[in-house]
Amino acid sequence: MKKDIKFSTRMASADREKIRALAAKAHMSMSDYVTACCLGKRIIVIDEQKELLRQLKGIGSNINRLTVLANMGKVQVIGLEKTAGELSEVSAALRSVMEGR
Repeated sequence: MKKDIKFSTRMASADREKIRALAAKAHMSMSDYVTACCLGKRIIVIDEQKELLRQLKGIGSNINRLTVLANMGKVQVIGLEKTAGELSEVSAALRSVMEGR
């Protein structure tokens, strides 16, 4: 959406710095951050994003390897308990973040 109006407000410099830091943490401009907050939009910042993505990538790689081995007929019985547990942990972490805990 085009930004066609300038809106200014007065605030304490400490508050402005806090808002600037929060906007930076969310990878947003101050304008976008303040607009989103004022319109009641949820802003979720995932600090552990790299770790969660690494875990998901690892789970996907494991599943792909097992699928290849199964298609080659080299694997008859596959124990997916560890993979299912890891996927459950990642899912719980994502759910926790989305619920704002």
